[in-house]
Amino acid sequence: MITPNPTFQIALLILLAPFFGALIAGLDRKITARMQGRIGPPVLQPFYDVMKLLRKEPIVVNRIQVVYAFLHLAFMALSLILLVLGQDSLMFLFVFAFSTLALVLGGMCVRSPYSRIGSQREIMLMVAYEPVLIVLMIGMYLVNGSFLLASPIAAARPMLFTLPLIFIAVLVVLAIKLQKSPFDLATSHHAHQEIIKGLTIEYAGPYLAILEIAHFYEIALLFYLIMLFWASSLLIGALLACAAFFLMIIADNVFARLTSIWTFRFMWTGALILSLTNILWLYL
Repeated sequence: MITPNPTFQIALLILLAPFFGALIAGLDRKITARMQGRIGPPVLQPFYDVMKLLRKEPIVVNRIQVVYAFLHLAFMALSLILLVLGQDSLMFLFVFAFSTLALVLGGMCVRSPYSRIGSQREIMLMVAYEPVLIVLMIGMYLVNGSFLLASPIAAARPMLFTLPLIFIAVLVVLAIKLQKSPFDLATSHHAHQEIIKGLTIEYAGPYLAILEIAHFYEIALLFYLIMLFWASSLLIGALLACAAFFLMIIADNVFARLTSIWTFRFMWTGALILSLTNILWLYL
């Protein structure tokens, strides 16, 4: 998976990752529409949306809001690069968290109550899912003997066999980061919430396009993160990630949105306990 030329791979990631993420988002919309008995938009609709936003007049509430949007995009792209290049997992977690914090600060620097409530909920979600990601990196170290994200590729067995409970917990994190029900608390991709869109409500035009592109990078990042659970085979890892994303679409259409307090309690009593149980199982 790691090419001999890191510079070429970084350039390829920066160019192709958002296109891959947009394609996954388009398939998400299409499958969701079919599940609801609708024809739905074309698969390439996310590309059309971003192009339309880029052509609109740039309007912002204040300049610092734009800075946070670019920081969110830059840190998200950097976290994807660290992940694919197999760099230190703890550094990856820090950069990934900084990307979300930039988005939160962008929502907090305006006076809109909807934006600030969305930012507060995003912070609550971060506190809920970050421990699971930390335990994942600890489990990866215990299994592979290294904190490098490239270590699962050379492992004798896929991590899915040694970290099955952590994999289930990571699926919940996947639902949170993809803004899927019942965890779409801070913002949502659903049409019924476009008027009151949480922490991104005060972004418009090209600056909203920046956030959309950053989300495409995030989709590609999450797809690759799931693939690491079967990193020994590119095909099987991709099929595993596709199955996980399809499961998230089903959950999004089955469950209704729940409260942020319920989400926090569920992550700290359900997902985190599953992850810690897997760590204890490795010791035993």
